[in-house]
Amino acid sequence: MTFWHFALGRLTWNSLVFVRAWRDPTLSEIIGGCAGGIAVLGALSLFGLITLLGKWRYLWTVWFTSLDHKKIGIMYMVFAGVMLARALIEAFLMRTQQAVAINNPGLVAPDHFAQLFSTHGTIMVFFVGMPLLTGLINFAMPLQIGSRDVAFPYMNSISLWLSVGGGVMMMASLVLGQFSTGGWSGYPPYTELAFNDGVGPDYWIWSVSLSSLGALMSGINFAVTIYKFRAPGMGWMRMPLFTWTSLCTAILMIFAIPPLTVATLMLAADRYLDMHFFTNTLGGDMMNFVNLFWLFGHPEVYILILPPFGVYSEVVAAYSSKELYGYTSLVIATMAIAILSFTVWLHHFFTMGQSAGINSFFGIMTMAIAIPTGVKIYDWIWTMFWGEVRFTTAMLFSLAFMVTFVIGGMTGIILATPPLDYMMHNTLFLVAHFHNMLIPGMLYGVIAGYYYWFPKAFGFRLSETWGRIAFLCWAPGFYLAFMPLYVLGAAGVARRTQELFDPAFRPWLIAALLGAALLLSGLASLFIQLYVSIRQRHTMQVPVGDPWDARGLEWSMSAPPPEYNFAVIPEVHGRDAFYALKKSQAAYKPSNRYEDITLPKNSMCGLLVGLSMSACFFALVWHIWWLTILGFTVAIGTVIVRSFMRDVDRIIPAAEVAAQDRRWLERVGAAVPIPRQLELSPANEGLADVRND
Repeated sequence: MTFWHFALGRLTWNSLVFVRAWRDPTLSEIIGGCAGGIAVLGALSLFGLITLLGKWRYLWTVWFTSLDHKKIGIMYMVFAGVMLARALIEAFLMRTQQAVAINNPGLVAPDHFAQLFSTHGTIMVFFVGMPLLTGLINFAMPLQIGSRDVAFPYMNSISLWLSVGGGVMMMASLVLGQFSTGGWSGYPPYTELAFNDGVGPDYWIWSVSLSSLGALMSGINFAVTIYKFRAPGMGWMRMPLFTWTSLCTAILMIFAIPPLTVATLMLAADRYLDMHFFTNTLGGDMMNFVNLFWLFGHPEVYILILPPFGVYSEVVAAYSSKELYGYTSLVIATMAIAILSFTVWLHHFFTMGQSAGINSFFGIMTMAIAIPTGVKIYDWIWTMFWGEVRFTTAMLFSLAFMVTFVIGGMTGIILATPPLDYMMHNTLFLVAHFHNMLIPGMLYGVIAGYYYWFPKAFGFRLSETWGRIAFLCWAPGFYLAFMPLYVLGAAGVARRTQELFDPAFRPWLIAALLGAALLLSGLASLFIQLYVSIRQRHTMQVPVGDPWDARGLEWSMSAPPPEYNFAVIPEVHGRDAFYALKKSQAAYKPSNRYEDITLPKNSMCGLLVGLSMSACFFALVWHIWWLTILGFTVAIGTVIVRSFMRDVDRIIPAAEVAAQDRRWLERVGAAVPIPRQLELSPANEGLADVRND
C-alpha cells in the first residue's frame, strides 16, 4: 500500500469533476463541472463574506453552538432552503433534458441523468422535507405547549449537525466522485458491488444514514417534550393541532426510521464486508430491502405531510377569525393517519408478484387512509365557512394546497387499485401523482408556516407583495409542471427516461419545462421576499408579538421571543389559551411571581459530533480508513466527555427576567390595537384589537 493510497483511499485526481470535464469535454461533463464549480465558489464566497464582515465569532457564539430550540429550528430551515435551491435546479435540468431529447441525446448523458433524479429525490425527501418540518416543529411546538425548550437540547444540536453533515456529503458528491444512479430508494441488486462498484451508492448510503440518525433523535426529542413538558392545565385535548401533528410525526419517526437505518447498514455490509443480504446469489433476497425500505418509506410520506396539516389548521383558524371547526375529529383523523400509514407500504410494489389477496388488502388500506384525510379537508372548509377570511400569503398557499391535494388524492385512489397500478406504476403518471400530492402538500405547508411564524421569530413581517408574487409562481407552476405528466404517463412514457422517440410528446414536455421554470421563479421570489423584508423591516416591525390576532400560546410573548420563551410558565384553562385571555382582557398582565430561570449553556459538542461523524462517513465512501477511525473516535469521545460535564447550565436571575418582561409590557401599553383589516399596514405593531371580534 502506497502512502497516497493510505492517506487518500480511492481519491484520485480523476475523482474531481473539473478534471473529468477537462479530460472529456462533452456537454454533460461540462455541465457537471459547472455545477461543482458553483458549489465550490458558493462555499468560498460565503466563507469570504463572513470573514470580511468579521462575523465568525458571532455565528459561533450565537448560532452554531446554541442549544436554543428556536435558533436550531431556524438553522434547520436555512440549511433546507439551500438544499431546496439545488434540488429545484436539478429538476429544471431534468425537464430541460427531456424536452430537448426527442430523438436527440440532449444535454446530459444517461448516467448523468440518473444521478440527477437520484440526487433530486434524495435531497427533497431527506434534506429538504425532513429538515424544513423538523425546523418548524423545533421553533413552534415548545412555544405552543408553554415549554422553555425541548426535552433534550444537547441531543437537538446533535440532530441538527448530523443532518447538515449528510447535506454536506450530498454537496461534496458534486465535486468529488459521483452520486448514486440508483434513485432515491437505492434498490439492490443494482446498488450492489457487482453492478455498481463506484462511490455513488456509498454516498447515498452514508448521507441517508446521517440524516436518518438525526431524524430519529429528533423524533424521540419531540415526543418526550410533548409528553412531559406541557404547561400546567394543557391536557391532550387542549393541545394545538400543530402540536398534535408534531406528536404523531415524532412517533412515526421513532418507529419508521429504524427499518431504513437497518436496510442501509445491511446494504453497506454487502458492499464493504462481502455479505449477501440483498445480492441475487448466495441466499440474498432484494425483496427484503424493498420491504424494509417501504416500511419506512410510506410512513415517511406522512412524516412529511402531517406537520403541514397542523400548519394549515393553525393558519385557516387564524385567518378565518374562527375557532377551528371539528377539533376532536381532526385529532382522531391525525392519529388514524399515523396508524394506517404502517399498513399500506406494499402498494409500492404491486408489480412484483404478490398474491391477489395481499394486493387486495393493501389496496383497500390505501384507499381507507383517504377517509381521515378527507375529514381534515372538510373541517378546514367549515372553519372558513362564515368566517372573516383574510387572503394573506399563508392563506392563499393553504387554499392552493386543498385543491391540489384533492386532485392528487383522487389519482392516488387510481394507483391504489392493483390492476391499474400494474399499468401505471413505472410511468410518469406516478411521478405526477406524488408531485401533485406530497410535494406541494409539504412545501405549501412549510411556506404558509414560514410566513405565519416569521414575525414571531424575527420581530417583523414578510413582504406581502412578494409573497403573492411567489404564490402566483408556485401554484400555476405545479399544475403546469405535472399535469402534462399525467397525460404522458397514461400514454405509457416511463419515468426516469433520459431520451424519448415520439415527437408527439414534445408539447407536453415543453409545458412541463415551463412549469419547472415557474417553480424556480417561485423559489427566487421567496428569496427576494426575504431580502426586501429585511430592507423594509423598520416599517413592518411587530414587537408586541401578535400580528395576526392568533390563538395559541406562542403569540403571548414578544417578537422575537426571549431566550427563555415565557417569563412565567402559563397556566392553561382551555383550548386557544391566549385567545381566551385576550377576550377576557387578562392578557399582557405583569406577574408577581418571577423566578430564576435555568437554561442550558452553549455547547460545541453537538457541532463536533456532527462534523466528526460526517468525516467518518465521508471517509467510508472513499476507504480512507484512518479518517474513519479518527472521526468515529472523536464523535464517541465527545459524547463520553460531555456526559461527565457538570457545568452545563446557566441561571437568569428573576430580577433580569422581571425587568425584561416589564419593558415588553410597557411597549404593549404604548402600542395601538389594530383591527384585522389593517394587519398588513405599517401601523401593525403586533397588538391585535379584539374588540372587533
